Amino acid sequence: MYDLIIIGSGPAGLSASIYARRAGFDVLVLEKNAMSGGQVLNTYEVDNYPGLPGISGFDLGMKFRQHAEDMEVPFETAQVTGIIDEKGAKTVIATDGKEEKRYETRAVLIATGASHALLHVPGEDRLTGRGVSYCATCDGAFFRGKTAAVVGGGDVAVEDAVFLARICAKVYLIHRRDSLRAAQSLQDAMFQYSNVEVIWDSVVEEICGQDQVEALKLRNLKQETEQTVETDGVFIAVGLRPNSELFREIVACDEAGYIIAGEDCTTQTEGIFAAGDVRTKSLRQIVTAVADGANAISAIFTKLHNK
Repeated sequence: MYDLIIIGSGPAGLSASIYARRAGFDVLVLEKNAMSGGQVLNTYEVDNYPGLPGISGFDLGMKFRQHAEDMEVPFETAQVTGIIDEKGAKTVIATDGKEEKRYETRAVLIATGASHALLHVPGEDRLTGRGVSYCATCDGAFFRGKTAAVVGGGDVAVEDAVFLARICAKVYLIHRRDSLRAAQSLQDAMFQYSNVEVIWDSVVEEICGQDQVEALKLRNLKQETEQTVETDGVFIAVGLRPNSELFREIVACDEAGYIIAGEDCTTQTEGIFAAGDVRTKSLRQIVTAVADGANAISAIFTKLHNK
């Protein structure tokens, strides 16, 4: 019987694991991927994490993991398939690809983060991995000296455009509105590059190409006109969807699928907590995910020691 099982090892899960060990918990972290870090691993450069300006997302993720390992946090690579709520305790069901495993625990922290949203347009599925990507820092190098397009208008989209502008001959940023939602500092950085062109008020209707991305069909929402933009690749950065599908029958979620939990990460189900990008919150950043990890352990400590 564990005191706590943490599902996911992004910034929220890793932060929680460190605080859990400091609190003396018998804790286990279950992570479906072989490498910890979550979305931060796909971030080229992190400029807003205090004390470590300019660090790469990969290096930051590795530092988080190393800190947890230094605290002797145990990790297992396994895909969680469900949670059984037995009131007095929980059973987390997982598989390592070979056999099913069951873990009994007094509390569960869901820290599964969020994934990239899709455009759901013709050509997207067929050409994923063939010019369609959701991670510029992962795949941008394949387009060095070529033309690339980014779809979106938030921080991630503009960060992607900046990253690509450094290596690509031409970068299009396609946004459905007439102004960007990204932080002004990111916008200022992007507009310094003369090879970046913003296509305003437009959405992608189709991603075209035979064996590789060749062009995008766009529709201008204000003028109701269409145009075709030739590009070698397209990076989709139109938001996130919470990785909460497995847990929606055991915890309450909002309409978007985010697990309903406040700043103390307490859900409406006794003994189950949610931290990081998977929970309802106004700001999803590395620093707020790390804070969630700490807040969650504080709440869990109180719950367990009041029983």
